[in-house]
Amino acid sequence: MAYLFVHFKEKITPDGEQVYFAVSKDGLNFEQLNGGEPILTSTMGEKGCRDIEIVRLHTGGFIIITTDLSIAYRMDENYQVNWKEVNSTGSKCFCAWRTPDLINFSKQELLPVGREDFGCMWAPEVFFDEDTEEYLIHWGSTVKGNNFTHMIIFCSVTKDFKSFSEPVPFFAKDNEILDSHLTKIGDTYHLFYKNSDHPPMNMHAYSKNLYGPYTHDEAFEKYMSTLEKPGAYEAPTSYILPDGRWCLMLDFFGCEKEKMGYVPFISDTPGDSNFKMCKEKFSFPYGFKHGKVIEITDEEYTKLKEYYK
Repeated sequence: MAYLFVHFKEKITPDGEQVYFAVSKDGLNFEQLNGGEPILTSTMGEKGCRDIEIVRLHTGGFIIITTDLSIAYRMDENYQVNWKEVNSTGSKCFCAWRTPDLINFSKQELLPVGREDFGCMWAPEVFFDEDTEEYLIHWGSTVKGNNFTHMIIFCSVTKDFKSFSEPVPFFAKDNEILDSHLTKIGDTYHLFYKNSDHPPMNMHAYSKNLYGPYTHDEAFEKYMSTLEKPGAYEAPTSYILPDGRWCLMLDFFGCEKEKMGYVPFISDTPGDSNFKMCKEKFSFPYGFKHGKVIEITDEEYTKLKEYYK
């Protein structure tokens, strides 16, 4: 067993908003691949890749999906960004690459998942429903109907990432939410997401049904509220460590200034959301930004290390 972390770097230059790889044997200590240079670089849409998602397909191979957006290209001469404009005119499609082996990639695609009234399409993530053999893709969007001011989580279903069902709301609250991460442990679905306000922090909810309703985890919220700058964490991703513990990664944004990035939280038991920050046990060569961790085989790990020297 080994792990692949697919992510981007938050820099004030466009090369940071591309697809990067890092690997680990223990899920704790990661090393960069390709000399820290991008594995994939976008040449379509806004020519940026943020919020990187990777999915191992049940039919074989992988697909990488990203937010089609470049904040660096939208910065003014003082490196400021009009976020209201981003939320109303940003990503209208997702970028995608297909690969049989994480080394050879298809041509870049723009996936036509969205609707005309979407103002942006942030942070795609994919959940494979084993019962239906369909992929549920979920993401955050604002819509024209509310003047692009209230982001919720939408979803669409696909079997092949070529045709998609009409997007519908998946999870919504009175306040804005974003960065949804969905995983299943045993017979329970776990949904992690970020509240943008009231209060601004990461949340956890759970359900016995994929489409909910989801029950709010008050204990998780209480723990998150004890963190210094709880509103600065986002972009959850989780995986099981070799010793069976459950690792939740949260992205401490602004790493260009703070020199941070992902921070690990560990629960002793998968499905138990009693997480504790354990950043002293982890090491990264730089501040990884919004991405996804997946398990890979030892053979895949070796091939990646040999190819991306």
